[in-house]
Amino acid sequence: MIATVTLNPSLDKTVTVERLVLEEANRWTSMRRDPGGKGINVSRVVHELRGKTIAYGFVGGIDGDILKQLLQQQGVPFDFTTIKGDIRSNLIITNLSNNSQTRIDAPGPTISKSELGSLTGKITYLEPKPDYLVLAGSVPPGVPDDIYTKLIEAAKKQGIKTVLDSDEEWLKEGIKAKPTLIKPNVYEAGVLLGTKLQDETAIVKAVKRLLAKGIEIVAISRGKEGLIISDGNKILKVTTPKVQVRSTVGAGDSTVAALVLSLTRGDDISEASRLAVAAGTAATLTPGTELCRRRDVEKLLPQVKVKKL
Repeated sequence: MIATVTLNPSLDKTVTVERLVLEEANRWTSMRRDPGGKGINVSRVVHELRGKTIAYGFVGGIDGDILKQLLQQQGVPFDFTTIKGDIRSNLIITNLSNNSQTRIDAPGPTISKSELGSLTGKITYLEPKPDYLVLAGSVPPGVPDDIYTKLIEAAKKQGIKTVLDSDEEWLKEGIKAKPTLIKPNVYEAGVLLGTKLQDETAIVKAVKRLLAKGIEIVAISRGKEGLIISDGNKILKVTTPKVQVRSTVGAGDSTVAALVLSLTRGDDISEASRLAVAAGTAATLTPGTELCRRRDVEKLLPQVKVKKL
């Protein structure tokens, strides 16, 4: 089973307009609401791919109630910690005239010490005990930058493998606890290592540097070019088939979910990375904040290429 932690969940609202005109009234042609937050997205994809999962995190306010209702409708299990504040509400505007997306994200509610203590206590004694704990996304106000370090250490004491998918200070601090797996994109990995990763050679060197920090599996995602991944024994270049992209929202989360799910099933890194790239690519076929669909993943999987570097 795969458990996820989302410290800064959101209710994502996607509106579609024929043509976005600034400083004018714009009428939307469609609107949808989705549970948001990187960890929650991972749980949604694991469930879509017929894996077992449970989502942990903070939830509060009217939008928090809607988020839980949406997850219940989708059949995704959760055990959230209730907070007094409202979770953030993000707006995604899809402009059909040029197929562009504009995101307007909120920072999130301030978390109190008692609320944080409730969640960390829950993670310290996870029941049921998962195979992997995925910690993903940004951190809301009131939560220290080293929170992922503490949660990873708590999971490791229980013999649980960990995945960290975040950025900025949260990633920098989190890797000090040596998570099992990380999946930064090229930009995030470059910031973490203090260098620009301008080509494939530089990315491979970055993977090796991160492995040297005690991380077992390092995957650096390259957007439409796929990813480069290593478990310390071999380095693989995984390339994605060309598709008509509708939205890139959730592609990285879909990649993480499929990668970890495959590993829990006992697949080797080659097969796991193939499923990961197929899922990430499948997510780009869906509009707005909709994630990958299992039928698309299965269709794309044979087209994903893996090359040993």
